[in-house]
Amino acid sequence: MTAGFIGTGNMGLPLATHILDQEKELSVYDVDRHATETLAEKQGRVANAPVEVANQADTVFACLPSIESFHAVAAADNGVIHGTAIKTFVNLGTMGTDAVGEVEHILGDNGIDVFDCPITGGTQRAWDKTITAIASGPQAVFERVQPLIKAFAGEIHYIGDKVGQAQVAKIVNNMMSITNLASCIEGVVLGAKAGIDVEKLLAVINSGSGQNSASLTKVPRHVLNRKFDLGGPMYISQKDVTLWRSEAERLGVTQWVGNTVHHLVMQACAMGYGPGDMTEIAKVVEQMSDVEIPKTRN
Repeated sequence: MTAGFIGTGNMGLPLATHILDQEKELSVYDVDRHATETLAEKQGRVANAPVEVANQADTVFACLPSIESFHAVAAADNGVIHGTAIKTFVNLGTMGTDAVGEVEHILGDNGIDVFDCPITGGTQRAWDKTITAIASGPQAVFERVQPLIKAFAGEIHYIGDKVGQAQVAKIVNNMMSITNLASCIEGVVLGAKAGIDVEKLLAVINSGSGQNSASLTKVPRHVLNRKFDLGGPMYISQKDVTLWRSEAERLGVTQWVGNTVHHLVMQACAMGYGPGDMTEIAKVVEQMSDVEIPKTRN
């Protein structure tokens, strides 16, 4: 089995690095050639287009930021669909059931298996090889690609034999993560305006029933230092909440909380925070509340 990797940005680079370390060879491509430099230094083969990766590898991973780039990498004129070696295309991104279903159909008609394997855990965990992979697709394909997924994932959850099931699980996870962040920030802003020491407030939350990943790490490490440097762009959060809304509407599921978080993220992007970090949701809540969370950490 030979491996290829497309999309070596913040999340893709550590994953591709781990595969290269394990397999000792890897064909890679990114629209930003600089993003492949460290892989080239480790003797990775840098391709000039997705099709070149698919000409050199039978299993091609894609870690892409948008649905548009996902479609292009799969089926554009220089897409993997035209590759001569590819047998399996593994999606590591959050694209929604519609997009992965379309790509599964298009590539399937050309004899290429599609496997759904979005990842969750963040950039640092990706480098630490403790990231979680959510997998779905035919069992036989899973067994074929699992050794490569193990190169970068600390946990692999195979949740079903249908491509797209992993997308639903990942979208639920992402929506809950963003909701936790938004609710924690609102709570800290309220506490700050009430004159409470925000460090003491978080200590209460983290020793009580309000504890969550935002209160434990995201807000203390990336908001209280006023650096807003978690590493997840707001426009990715915008994609995630939009996909949540689409899946909820498709399945006829209520969206009381989800709609509110969707509006908050859309408001943040409308205010110019789209290219910034997702923790800059705090700035939106601060402006609307006429108070600023004090800097308590460096």
